[in-house]
Amino acid sequence: NLQLMYNQSSEETINLTKALRGDVKKQGSWGEIKLERILEISDLNEGSEYEKQQSFQESENRLQPDIIIKLPKNKQIIIDSKVSLNAYYKYIETDNDNEKADYIKQLTSDIKNHIKSLESKEYQYISSLDTPEYVLMFIPIEATFALSVQNDSTLFTYAWNKKIVLVSPTTLLAVLKTVSSLWMHEKQTQNINLIIDKAGNMYDKF
Repeated sequence: NLQLMYNQSSEETINLTKALRGDVKKQGSWGEIKLERILEISDLNEGSEYEKQQSFQESENRLQPDIIIKLPKNKQIIIDSKVSLNAYYKYIETDNDNEKADYIKQLTSDIKNHIKSLESKEYQYISSLDTPEYVLMFIPIEATFALSVQNDSTLFTYAWNKKIVLVSPTTLLAVLKTVSSLWMHEKQTQNINLIIDKAGNMYDKF
């Protein structure tokens, strides 16, 4: 399934960059839609196991992360989608090796700018949430994610030092499937405890 998603994502990227090039707002909206699609196939349920576009008032700042993943024991993980298409579109359109190298550098630079922007929002410090000291930054296009990491091997470390973890569609799905497994285990435990309580009550009555 991950391989199929990767192949499909690569094909979508070429068509998408042509359709959305230069329109930052549409690119952002598409990234959020891609994130929702992955949530749909992760077996997590909206409302009980994740929330979309929740708003929080922190001092003078109003914060609205894209997705809040709920974990057992009232903990959360924040995911925010960031799309970088313009440099990648130029990269796939040119046959000039020097231009390709320049566009790859621009793509990496764009992603670093997204990292800085996400860092400045400090979502992980929202007072009403109990989250790890990092935020997942979702890059919805597998090809751009792979290309930027290949070009700059320090990108993960750069993001981590700013309390950001980079995830692509395939790696995010793996994370969400793990969360889904945790919830399944939690619900089984709750059911067992309920059975034990009811059995104890029956025993006391007998």
